[in-house]
Amino acid sequence: MENETVGKVTLAPGVLTTIVTLTANADEGVARLCKDWRSDVSRFLGVGGVDDGVRVDVEGNSVAVDVHLVAKANVNLLALGRRLQAAIARAISETVGLVVREVNIFIEDVELPDAEEQV
Repeated sequence: MENETVGKVTLAPGVLTTIVTLTANADEGVARLCKDWRSDVSRFLGVGGVDDGVRVDVEGNSVAVDVHLVAKANVNLLALGRRLQAAIARAISETVGLVVREVNIFIEDVELPDAEEQV
């Protein structure tokens, strides 16, 4: 009975984006997600683009993810990128059951600490 198909399961387009956003923002090295310039061009042209720093491309049962972010200061950027790749791939795989083809992390900037925090 468990393997019997009784209908189909459809995910809303924003579900994967939400999973990626929550996973990325949970990392202490991420200051915030950010849009990339292509999202504004895509939106202007009326085609899909980066939604608040996250782009998800689903093909069949697999997914590719692009994440654009600003990192916090004094963070090992390579370690941050690798940690996010693993965490996002695991979150998608465990939550949705899709195969993750790739997770691309684009660190667009590093947030400098406020003058008050430096004292």
